[in-house]
Parts: sequence; structure tokens; C-alpha cells
Amino acid sequence: MSVQPDAARRDVCLRFDPHAEQVARLRDRLLEVAGLSELFGVLADETRTKILYVLAEAELCVCDLATLLDLSLPAVSHHLRLLRAMRLVKYRREGKNVYYSLADDHVLRLIQVAQEHYAEDR
Repeated sequence: MSVQPDAARRDVCLRFDPHAEQVARLRDRLLEVAGLSELFGVLADETRTKILYVLAEAELCVCDLATLLDLSLPAVSHHLRLLRAMRLVKYRREGKNVYYSLADDHVLRLIQVAQEHYAEDR
């Protein structure tokens, strides 16, 4: 139970005195968010966010995505590989083209909630 050196700070506790019961109860809850930081890390890239955003509007082939985002095919493929690994997008082959779409409605809800949060107090 030490006193903080700068007692004038208002954004931290003035004394280190954790609430043991509450901490113990919540420690197990931390397991529920395991892996989420990896998901948010993938979503943190603006190009991948743009890909998800346009895929929420329509299924697109890799060529369309490359043209729309002004990126090379290898660059788009790299981003799509990461999005597939996180189960955010799915694909299907039709002839010589590969079409991508959102994996499920959860991805669309993530985008919508992020948009709503970003729009708050603007």
C-alpha cells in the first residue's frame, strides 16, 4: 500500500489497494477475450478494413478488389489470406476468378458497431 509519488494526478489511484475479491472473480473472465487482440490487430490495418467494408456491400473477385483499392494482386492476396485466417472472409472459385465475401453476419456487425462508435460525438 504505497502512496503514488505524484499525489496530484487524478487518473490513477492515489494508493495501491486492489479489491481482492473483485480481481479474483474477474481474472477467470480474462480467458474469454483470449485471441481478440489478434483479431483487432488484423482489423487495425486500413486496407483490410476497406476490404471488409466493400465486401459488406457485394461479393467481389480479387481483380475487382485490386482495382478498387489500387493495389497489386499479390498485395490484395496477402490481405485476404490474413482475413481468411481470422475467418472474416470466405471465397469461392468460379472458372478463372476467385470471389470473396464476408464469412458471416458477425463480421458485418463488427463493421456496423465500429462505424457507430466512430460517428459518436463527431
